[in-house]
Amino acid sequence: MDGFGRTHRDLRVSVTDRCNLRCTYCMPEDGLEWTDRAQLLSFEEIERVARLCVERLGVRSIRLTGGEPTVRADLTSLVGRLSPLVDDLALTTNGTRLRDLADPLARAGLRRVNISLDTLRPDRFLRMTRRDAFDSVLDGIRAAVAVGLDPVKINCVVVRGVNDDEVVDLVRFGRDVGATVRFIEFMPLDASGAWDRDAVVSLDEIVERVNGAFPVRPVVRGDAPADRFRFVDGRGEFGVIPSVTNAFCDRCDRIRLSADGELRNCLFAVDGTDLRSLLRSGADDEALELAIRSCVAAKWAGHGIGRVDFIRPPRSMSQIGG
Repeated sequence: MDGFGRTHRDLRVSVTDRCNLRCTYCMPEDGLEWTDRAQLLSFEEIERVARLCVERLGVRSIRLTGGEPTVRADLTSLVGRLSPLVDDLALTTNGTRLRDLADPLARAGLRRVNISLDTLRPDRFLRMTRRDAFDSVLDGIRAAVAVGLDPVKINCVVVRGVNDDEVVDLVRFGRDVGATVRFIEFMPLDASGAWDRDAVVSLDEIVERVNGAFPVRPVVRGDAPADRFRFVDGRGEFGVIPSVTNAFCDRCDRIRLSADGELRNCLFAVDGTDLRSLLRSGADDEALELAIRSCVAAKWAGHGIGRVDFIRPPRSMSQIGG
């Protein structure tokens, strides 16, 4: 497709870089300097880029991310704008506001949700997020299930010596509430820059632990980032995103639009393409399409984690979007 590629079907849109938690992996202890509201893309600008990607470039799914997307005012309005464009409109959230927002978001056209939860222990949650919001997150998970968002996925970043002792507990919780747990290998996107390869709990180790408690069988993997495993007893599945030990760069179908309008062709890209300037200078759709195609055409062969020439992105995870 002239530099865009048949596999790029998933657009991740960060609607804000702000967050109501201060998670240790996403945000430095002293916080971040938030982007001025005027520099964020408007809902109209987001809709224009999304519509172009769907109608001209073959995008088939859109996910809203942050920061924390639910702190963006009138998020249901944006969901209503985007839901007619694709059948697969999703949200990644920390879940703290889902208790109140799950129903209106579903009514506006949200199809599914990913909720970040790295621990089931309230004291550990407080240390990891620097906020006392554990019960709100659990309420949000249950609310998402209750209003029929499907699937509801729980995303857990596993770090050795921090929360790897909860792998089986998290799977049990997911099975009990009707959610799919996805474990994510610890990647060098932590705000403190303290990532260590030894802290990575691998796909094989995670599967071995889960299988010891709840026997599983593998599911044939497609373009999705997670290796999936179905429970033999028929009660759902879980997944592992092995970004470090079994990278899937050759199958990655994602492009990312930051809250301030920077298009990135990889989660680990060190720079991006400024779409905001094009949008606000009166560029037509042909110019926007060319900029998007050129950005994707420049994509690296792989992120290079573990190689001596690996370069960390200059932005933290909360500024990039998941």
